[in-house]
Amino acid sequence: MTVVEERAGVAETESARRAMIDSQLRVSGVNDPAILAAFLAVPREDFVPEARRAVAYADRAVALGDGEVLSPALTYGQMLTAAEPTADDSVLVIGNPGGYLAALAEKLAGTVTLVAAGGDWAKAGEYSLVLVDGAIEAVPAALAGVVTAEGRVVGGMVERGVTRLALGRKVAGSLAMTVLAEADFAPLAAFAAPRKWSF
Repeated sequence: MTVVEERAGVAETESARRAMIDSQLRVSGVNDPAILAAFLAVPREDFVPEARRAVAYADRAVALGDGEVLSPALTYGQMLTAAEPTADDSVLVIGNPGGYLAALAEKLAGTVTLVAAGGDWAKAGEYSLVLVDGAIEAVPAALAGVVTAEGRVVGGMVERGVTRLALGRKVAGSLAMTVLAEADFAPLAAFAAPRKWSF
């Protein structure tokens, strides 16, 4: 690839990133300047396989292979808007793959730690903000253990087969979850509800 071709490619992806912000985020109520600046600064195409880079900025989820999915930019914008991260926050991102969301959060929060949904996140310590990169079907009791006393959890929840954005607050040692809006999350197998036996 020549220098000219490389520059043209960079200009093209920067243009796609700006179009994503203007046509997907702003028009849907994601307008916080710091959040939009984070989306502008983080190249979404770096978090998808080479073969999927052409659709990195499409207004939909991007399949990454092995059952992994990168949620639409709007989903992450809705999450960060609800979470209201600040420089004082210590953030835990739980998810597969989670890297894009963690990179966005790093532009907004004090510290960010990324763990896989199927990993040992329950022993990760305590965080003022937990971002779950996917939808939870059953909220595990252990999730409250990684949230500080005044902390919050933002992620997806599956209700009757529909994924929704939810905000959780720690109250008396437990998480109280509030559904905010429908959102496009991929369900996380590690947070699936136990299957009930039936005939």
